[in-house]
Amino acid sequence: MYIHVLGICGTFMGGVAVLARQAGHRVTGCDANVYPPMSTQLAAQGIELIEGFDPSQVRLKPDVFVIGNVVSRGNPLMEEILNRGLPYVSGPQWLAEQVLRGKWVQAIAGTHGKTTTTAMLAFVLEQAGLNPGFLIGGVAQDFPVSARLANSQFFVIEADEYDTAFFDKRSKFVHYRPRTVVLNNLEFDHGDIFPDLAAIEQQFHHLVRIVPGAGRIVWNARSPALERVLGRGCWTPVEAFNAAQGWQASAPAADGSVEIAFNGERCGQLAWGLAGEHNVHNALAAIAAARHAGVSPGASLAALARFQGVKRRLEIRGVVDGVTVYDDFAHHPTAIEATIGALRARIGAARLIAVLEPRSNTMRMGLLKDALPAALAAADHVYCYSANLGWDTGAVLGALGDRLTTGDELPELIDAIARGSRSGDHVLIMSNGGFGGIHDRLLARLRERAALNG
Repeated sequence: MYIHVLGICGTFMGGVAVLARQAGHRVTGCDANVYPPMSTQLAAQGIELIEGFDPSQVRLKPDVFVIGNVVSRGNPLMEEILNRGLPYVSGPQWLAEQVLRGKWVQAIAGTHGKTTTTAMLAFVLEQAGLNPGFLIGGVAQDFPVSARLANSQFFVIEADEYDTAFFDKRSKFVHYRPRTVVLNNLEFDHGDIFPDLAAIEQQFHHLVRIVPGAGRIVWNARSPALERVLGRGCWTPVEAFNAAQGWQASAPAADGSVEIAFNGERCGQLAWGLAGEHNVHNALAAIAAARHAGVSPGASLAALARFQGVKRRLEIRGVVDGVTVYDDFAHHPTAIEATIGALRARIGAARLIAVLEPRSNTMRMGLLKDALPAALAAADHVYCYSANLGWDTGAVLGALGDRLTTGDELPELIDAIARGSRSGDHVLIMSNGGFGGIHDRLLARLRERAALNG
């Protein structure tokens, strides 16, 4: 089969393309922004990329066009496909029909932690010798690619609640028909397509309805929204984490390790390099899902001790002149607060400088802006990039007082961060996009400063 993928450089669609290529299909694709790391990963797989959505691409004559959810009506190539009556399908539907059919799918859903938990579970199964296939919505440090087709019954997938395509407004995850489901948490997000939390709960209810009775649902008992979802009907055995009857983690010891228990019985110690309570919750979910696949908690804990994590999750990008610069994907107030808390626990009383780009559609619209002051409160200073926002960052974050600097010119903001930082500081940059290359630009500016100071 020859497929041409529209919107191929997104993490999900790029993963679909890689899986298709590994399955022996001919694959090409196009996108408006063809850039690393996805462009280089696709090129390494022998997948030809075309810049833009010119209608002339119909002359490629693929067997089917696979459409990503970034493609909307008015897209010139999509309009040509529709006008000519050419075959097309969404990425999730193609994946379900061509890759996931007949597999034991383990799907990781939730507002936060999907990528990390998916990577954890895939790594645990790999270390247990189960050779899982997987599709991870990020770059896992423990695998050379973000998606892999494997000769195994198991397939681990990051299960997104975002809509499928312009012609299919169901959440992506309903296509996957999972046997094991992790419901990590649930809060309001994706304000560009969901009017409120109840609308997202409806989609999660749809997911719960298709999990077989022989399957398993692992859920976070600290989430009232998930409790409401399951209360609407559940036909599958459930296991809770963060619950007395279920999976629990102790408070961290001085060395950061935690004790893991199931139904009150000790399973072992989680000792690893990841920071933050949120990652312990991710680990509980992964251990529970792996147990459903036949992996003992002890084997999971041994694997997680070697787990290296995912890029852009408190990833150190460099240390210059005593200033440590981190990159993190946090883009929701809850994730921002958790990331800052994790770094604060790691660095103690050292100065923590938070740099935020409110880039997601929900954040740009200002739907969660009122939660930001509390989410950022533990930082010693906050720099907020204010370009392209529909709200006033100075007014919303005014409670931070003189700890706040805002700006809509990125070069000026980078200069301000460089001037305001000193040896021993930790600069945490948070965005779900490239943020204009701020990480490398800041490190370069710090090197210039160090050279001038001799």
